[in-house]
Amino acid sequence: MRVACVDVGSTDTKCAVVDTATGALVATLSGPTTLGTDVLAGVDALLAAAGPVGGVYCCSSAGGGLRLAVVGFEALVSADAAARVALTAGARVVGRFAGRLDGPAVRALRDTKPDVVLLAGGTDGGDGDTIRHNAARLATARWKVPVVVAGNRDARDEIVALLGGRGLPVAAAGNVLPRIGVIEPGPARAAIRELFLRHVIGGKRLSRGPRFGRLVSAATPDAVLTGVGVLARVAGGDLLVVDVGGATTDVYSALRPGETAADAVAGVLWQARTVEGDLGVRWNRAGIVEAAARERVPVGAGFAGLESPGLASPGFASGGLVSSDGAGGGGGLDLATAAVTVALRRHARTGRDLRDVVSVIASGGVFRHAEPAAARAAVRAALDDHAGGWALPRDPAITVDRDYILAAAGLLAADHPDAAAALCRALAHAQ
Repeated sequence: MRVACVDVGSTDTKCAVVDTATGALVATLSGPTTLGTDVLAGVDALLAAAGPVGGVYCCSSAGGGLRLAVVGFEALVSADAAARVALTAGARVVGRFAGRLDGPAVRALRDTKPDVVLLAGGTDGGDGDTIRHNAARLATARWKVPVVVAGNRDARDEIVALLGGRGLPVAAAGNVLPRIGVIEPGPARAAIRELFLRHVIGGKRLSRGPRFGRLVSAATPDAVLTGVGVLARVAGGDLLVVDVGGATTDVYSALRPGETAADAVAGVLWQARTVEGDLGVRWNRAGIVEAAARERVPVGAGFAGLESPGLASPGFASGGLVSSDGAGGGGGLDLATAAVTVALRRHARTGRDLRDVVSVIASGGVFRHAEPAAARAAVRAALDDHAGGWALPRDPAITVDRDYILAAAGLLAADHPDAAAALCRALAHAQ
């Protein structure tokens, strides 16, 4: 049976047609994401070009990077918890608020235009008054932004009932700070991703009807993470994936479990993902320049004056992804190298030991549109980042995922695991 695996990105929509019986890649197609009208127009155009298929699997990141605002009890704790949660939720923290919200603070929170609010505060069994006060403020703000409640568990059910009763999309999660000195981002991260999928990707006016929300089964970073797991199993050895998109830069690593007692205590994970919501070569170009400046990472000279995402850059079509010559090189690869360098530093600083990585997969339109040698050189420059304070891979092979294999494999992994494995096996042996 032939199936279509569709990835609706913030810039391009990609489609991989796969024979599920053999895992063979039958065809790949791509076109611009039709954000100005209805994203389904672009999806349907690709499906029509793909020909008859027995099923459609779809993931999306078309809503762009996730904007997260954090409301907590204490400034330093809120900032740290927000950074940890945002790290792998695909979020960019656009606002941090601590203590009891008053009228001006609520207006400032609204002005950050978040996609999701993370409502935290109080250790389990500790202060509950502040988070209750802030929940009441949100409930009466006449504002329907989704809220993840991840604070004192003693107040959680009461707050969820309050916000839900006022019509706000709300989800409960484990406390991000259950005890002093202990930050647990996992449950809140999962809740944010779920709200993002249901209320943000499906609710940013990307489509006029409910069909798009029903069609999408996963956020693209989650689909790719599943595909990375499949690739790691079939390829062997430590694996690193860098995916540079229009709105985010995603880093995935699959490492062999550590054998030492120290590794066991530290909780080193087999797979990990960091999604940097401020690093994107189209919508978040300014974020790359700002982050690179903080990290003292050089960027192409043409981007030195870039101050806002809407400002067209030298060598770029206005709002475009690739350079104006259409080749995806030049400034596009300069930005991609800076984005990957910063993203790899952040990923490695979470405790990932990447020294034994033997294979690096580069994904994203900026690499697919470039000449293969230029794309690999751009990634190699980031892997030679000796100023980042992290242990570099020794001599990894670099491959460009030109056929959208990882997202397709992730979408197929549950229903067609053999086909997903065959796709990843082909990518592992690609040159």
